[in-house]
Formats: sequence, C-alpha cells, structure tokens
Amino acid sequence: MTRTGRCWMAAFGLALMTAACGSSESFESGEQVTPIKRAETPQNEFTPLQLEATVDALVAEMNESPLDEAQMVVLLKNLDDFFAPIATGANRAMGELGVIGNVIGPNVATTDGPSSQDLQNQQIAQAVADGADGIGVSPFDIANAAAVDDAVANGVPVVTLDSDLPASKRSLYVGALNKPAGATSAKTLIAMLPPPPGTVLIHGNVTADWADGYDRTQGAQEALAEAGYTPLVSQAVFGDANEAFDVEWMRSQMVAADPPVVGMLGLFNISYRLVLAADAAGMPELPIVAFDFDPRTVDLMRQGRIKATHTQRQYYEGYLVPYILYGMKSIGLDATREILTPLIEDDVSKINIGIDVVPSDKIDAYNDFLVSIGSIQ
Repeated sequence: MTRTGRCWMAAFGLALMTAACGSSESFESGEQVTPIKRAETPQNEFTPLQLEATVDALVAEMNESPLDEAQMVVLLKNLDDFFAPIATGANRAMGELGVIGNVIGPNVATTDGPSSQDLQNQQIAQAVADGADGIGVSPFDIANAAAVDDAVANGVPVVTLDSDLPASKRSLYVGALNKPAGATSAKTLIAMLPPPPGTVLIHGNVTADWADGYDRTQGAQEALAEAGYTPLVSQAVFGDANEAFDVEWMRSQMVAADPPVVGMLGLFNISYRLVLAADAAGMPELPIVAFDFDPRTVDLMRQGRIKATHTQRQYYEGYLVPYILYGMKSIGLDATREILTPLIEDDVSKINIGIDVVPSDKIDAYNDFLVSIGSIQ
C-alpha cells in the first residue's frame, strides 16, 4: 500500500486557490501505510547536521504512528525572490510525506482586490473549510492574528514561519531567531577585528516597531559590547532612492566616532552599502561583514571588500513546517516539540533553524550547496 496524496500545487497571482488534489486510493482495514522516507540530502560543509538529525528523529517517531492521509496548506507572502526556496522546501517535504497539500502565495503585487492581509485571512478560512489538518503561514502582521485564532478554535493547528504572531494562538514558529542571528554575525566580525577599544558601526534598526530588525540589531550590539567594543548603530534607510542619504549618514557617523571605527557590520540585504560608506569616509581598509545574499553583496565579496555574509535557511524553513504539522497530527504537539528540543533555545514555542555563515572565499561552495538542495537564492 502506498501513502496517499502525492500532489501539491502553487497558486500564482492573487487568486484564492483551494486544495485540488486527493487520493485515488482507498484504504481498507488492516492495510499497512508505507513509512515516510526522506530524500537523501547531500553532505558538505554547509549542511545543517543538527537540523537534519532532528528531522530524522521526528520521522522515526512518526513512522511508529503513520497516518492514512493528511491535508495541509502553506501560505506565503509571495512565491518569488526570498520565498522561492521556502516554497521549494515545503513542496519537497509534502511530497516525501505523501500528504494532500498546497503552497499558496501571489507572485505579482497588485493594488486590485482585497489587501494582502485580507487575502491571507480568506486563504486561512478557506483552508479550514476545505478540511486542512494543519496550516503553515508567513503572516503579514497582527491583522492576520484573528484568522489564525479562528483556525485554531476550529481545531486546525497553525505554525508560523519567516515572521511570527506570538500574540496569536499559533502552536509554533519556525525560522531564524533574530537576536541569536545578530549575535552570530557580530561574532563573525569580532574574529577579524583588532583588540578593543574600538567602535563598530552597525547598519541596523533602532526602532522597536519593526521587531525582527530591532531584535537582530540588539543581538549584534550585545555581542560587540560583551567583547569590549563600542557599538554604533546607523539606522538603515531602505529604498534605492534613499541610498545616497543612507551612505552619507553612515559616513558622518564614522568620521565622528570616538573611539575610531575598526569594523562595520550590516544586518540586512542592503549591507553592500557599507562599502560605499567606508570609501566615502576614507576607510576602505575596514573589515566588513554583511547579511543576506544580495548579488551586489556577493560581487563585493568576490572583490574582497566584504569578508563574509550570513544567510537565512529559507529552504529548511519551508521544509520543516510540513513535517511539524504532520507530527502534530500523528504524535501530538508535545511529543513533536520534545523531539525538536535541539532546535529550541529560550522560547519553547520557537524553532530556530539558524543561519549560514558564508566567508568570501566560500561563495562558489555555498552556491553549489544551494544548487544541490534546489534552493537558489
């Protein structure tokens, strides 16, 4: 007997899609469900071994209580760019699990029809109406909390990914935890710095209204201060039209810093601007460490101007969610969370998938790793 439902789909545009595939197989009493078997993951220096081992442990336990069938949906903010590897991971996991499942999200921004938040709320409600056993969602903001709570009230567990809704009734969050991620990036830079004292300019976020950016910045500040350096945060200003202003603001802070700046740390995808600021300040020799895998950042890494970057494991973010949803249905939330303990730090409701540290001389090796798991960034 094979496991049911090897079908998944992605919804393109802003149309509301529902589950459109089911099993053509029937189950008879006493029939054995085929155990879950994961596809082999290539092993190299970037393979997250602890994460892989944790998923294997979860599979081993779930195979003791296999399900005849399960239905789930993963709702993303979009299916392009940052979210494309998440969709790849979620689709692969649902295929391995043999569930009936969809990955849904727009691939084109539009001003027509309902807002993104309203559309996602409709998708959550539709998934409940279609009989989903679990929902994974990358929420836009607190406007999606009520829809999540309604799903849970109707007996459908919800796992958030990429961004969280801790005030909602979601069961777990899956993603890179921003405060530890900021601390990790700071420690990468610290290894390149002269002994303190010295100022480190952080291209970060100082406003608590953007919690993810604020937490990442706080983690970096704390790690630098603990090592004896003076962290100086320059508020990142996003948008191409603001680049010149952003660079000039960093330059002005650098030339006025006391003690002098000894290194620079970028925490977002516009980290490449640190090189422009260092040149404008007449400090091209400063070690610079970045975040994300923007093509401009990668180009400056190849030139030796940026020494390392840090990337989020989007593929694994998507891959882990269906396994968690299946686990919650198969063995329960508490047992699933217990197996995931190696990926939990302080908050038992948050699963930390970690980040990858990519030195400038490992760009090609990292690209090869991404290709091997089908996760081009």
